[in-house]
Amino acid sequence: MVISNAVVCDVNGEYKADIRIENGVIAEIGTKLDDSETIDADGAYFMPLLVDTNVRLYDSNLNSKNIKAISDEALLGGVGHVVLNADSKPAIDNEVVLEFAQNGLHNLSGAKIDLMLNTLKEDSTLSNIAILLKSGAVVPYMSTIAKNDVAIKIAEYALMYDVTIFCKAEDNSLIKSGVMLDGDVSSKLGLAGIPDLSEVLHVSRMIEIARHFNIKILFKSIASPRSISLITKAKEDGVDVKCEVSIHHLTNSDEACEGFNTTAKLDPPLASADDVELLRAALKNKEIDILTTLHQPSSPVNKEVAFYDADYGCEALGDAMPLYYTKLVKSGLLTMTELVKLTSQNPAKSIGKEAGEIKVGQKVNALLFNPNAKRIVDNEQSLYNSQELSGEIIKIFRESKK
Repeated sequence: MVISNAVVCDVNGEYKADIRIENGVIAEIGTKLDDSETIDADGAYFMPLLVDTNVRLYDSNLNSKNIKAISDEALLGGVGHVVLNADSKPAIDNEVVLEFAQNGLHNLSGAKIDLMLNTLKEDSTLSNIAILLKSGAVVPYMSTIAKNDVAIKIAEYALMYDVTIFCKAEDNSLIKSGVMLDGDVSSKLGLAGIPDLSEVLHVSRMIEIARHFNIKILFKSIASPRSISLITKAKEDGVDVKCEVSIHHLTNSDEACEGFNTTAKLDPPLASADDVELLRAALKNKEIDILTTLHQPSSPVNKEVAFYDADYGCEALGDAMPLYYTKLVKSGLLTMTELVKLTSQNPAKSIGKEAGEIKVGQKVNALLFNPNAKRIVDNEQSLYNSQELSGEIIKIFRESKK
């Protein structure tokens, strides 16, 4: 098969070329390639499939049906590799649950699914991290509700097994009562707020743990510009910490919660309008390492209720590539090459994998993306419902499954 007249786009840049694929491998990249089976890309992007390491299942329920649904939906959005959050129901904090989840990974026709482990049990004691890593979990996940002695033990395991800690910075005493960012909008709506200090305090704490143990930490779904400043300064000091931010926190402020809009009830909560501008500036300044759709689908019975009672989260995985392109590339915040780095190469690196390049001899995991197509989002569980998005995935190319 030959894909002709494409714009090859990866972390190394963009260029016009034809691509020959044989037996699931990129066999040749050149010009005027010919084959009996040819797809005319007509200027569309040929680029790596995306990787998303911050995805939850429907109502967070861990079962094979929900795993298959996520796998299929991810591929619709151009995401070829997903890492499921470990704080599911039940949480992946023991061998029995891990094996149960792994049984749901067989015969998936959509995106590849990997599992992270929850380092904390329900009573906040340590799970058996070593056994879970050896049994196939790709990374350890921790919430900073962990006390210092437990956090230090988790750091020691991360050092021993040379894995990145996926860390959610949050203060248990502050997140319990609030449902959105503490600020003018929460006051206007009469809703209890969560101060951004809930995140910032624990980012600072975990940076010092990373510095002391010389370990790698990826801070998940950061929402405060102050947190990003702390992480950026730590990087300059040689601390191996990275920062992930969701598309929602770069394109929506807490004003989206007005009218008690439950699709805007996210965890972490949406930032103020001023802070969204600072987050966007941080993205442009390359202070953000990874992007995520922060996909967290919920049934209507858990979302179409009073704001205080509604589940956190919204849907975005199935619109991932058009959403990133429209909101970040078309708007001028990122180039396509930068987008590939943030949504493919860097998230893959965080779990010890390689992605983000298009080269000869490589197993093909790519998509063909037409940036000129347009459509209206029709999903009431999406923050972007009724909005026009640019871009359409024409075709997915993946290595042959045996």
